[in-house]
Formats: sequence, structure tokens, C-alpha cells
Amino acid sequence: MSPVFNIFNGGMQPQNPMMNMIAQLNQFGQMFRGDPKQQAQQLLSSGRMSQEQFNHYSQMATQIQNMMINNKF
Repeated sequence: MSPVFNIFNGGMQPQNPMMNMIAQLNQFGQMFRGDPKQQAQQLLSSGRMSQEQFNHYSQMATQIQNMMINNKF
């Protein structure tokens, strides 16, 4: 199972979903090393991530980025 899946789907239900999401993003950022585009391409090429999963995570990342840029959280 991918570390991204474990971070976002594993664990207890949050008492404060926004704070939990920020904590999970921080944890992911500490674990992640390297070029994100290269890593995503490796996951796609190896079959460990489907194009559908990639599209889903990409959409989520865009939404999070927009929230952070617009300070709407």
C-alpha cells in the first residue's frame, strides 16, 4: 500500500478534520523526498498507481493548494 494512502486513509477519525488534514500533510511532507512529477511517473509506470488514482490525487492536491493560497481553511 502506498504511503500516501496510509497517511490519508489510515488512522483514527479526527476530532477536528482540518487540523488532522494539516497534520497528515505535514507528516507526508517530512516523508517525501525528490521530484513529485518523477515519483508520480514512476508509480504510474510501475503499475503501483492507476491513472484514475493519479487523477484523483492530483485533483485533491489542486483543491488543497487553492485552499492554502486563498487562506480559506
